Amino acid sequence: MITEHIDYNDGDTVLQAYVAYEDTDTQKPLVLVSHDWSGRRQFACDAAERIAEMGYIGFALDMYGKDIFGAEGDAEANAALMNPLWADRAMLRQRIRAALVAGRNIPQVDAKRVAAMGYCFGGMCVLELARSGADVLGVISIHGIFTPGDIANQAIKAKILCLHGHDDPMVPPEQVLAFASEMNDAGADWQLHAYGGTKHAFTNPAANNPDLGTLYNELAEKRAYQSLRNFLQEIF
Repeated sequence: MITEHIDYNDGDTVLQAYVAYEDTDTQKPLVLVSHDWSGRRQFACDAAERIAEMGYIGFALDMYGKDIFGAEGDAEANAALMNPLWADRAMLRQRIRAALVAGRNIPQVDAKRVAAMGYCFGGMCVLELARSGADVLGVISIHGIFTPGDIANQAIKAKILCLHGHDDPMVPPEQVLAFASEMNDAGADWQLHAYGGTKHAFTNPAANNPDLGTLYNELAEKRAYQSLRNFLQEIF
């Protein structure tokens, strides 16, 4: 497996992605990986490598800036990094679209076959990418936040898969229903898999904070990644 760090820009902000792919003589589909609220740390890089093992190019993008990271379990520091983008969805959309441009510019990438996936805050980011009308084949939200911002959506071109813990306190049932109505009104091709008895951050083995509602669930993780594989095979 080939791995490397790639610097790219959103305006004056320098960002750094972690890219992983198997050596190839042909161009491969690209999957952007959007990190959780703690930044582009090892969990996101491992996810990019998992994508590479599936035969694609994994691009763990950066929403915060080069060498800017939060920390596992440090809610205050992570929220301070996330909240400006949460509050300014135009800036968030611009930031993740910069990653899309950078990923498409990698020589090994088939620029016509691109998807994006994200965890928690990153799930919200890839849904915003779809809401922005980005020309990608699909987006996958993994225990992501569904709440939209206050800017209008463009026509949604991407197919959408949401992998959701039914007992996620950060995404209560009313938010799920509102998202379903939003997607139906948009005429989107969408699906949502809800896992019973499952909380937020269920694919992260380090998640173990019942008070915050984050808890790893091995069975839900296995089911989610199987659904992710099936979805990527369908769109690519």
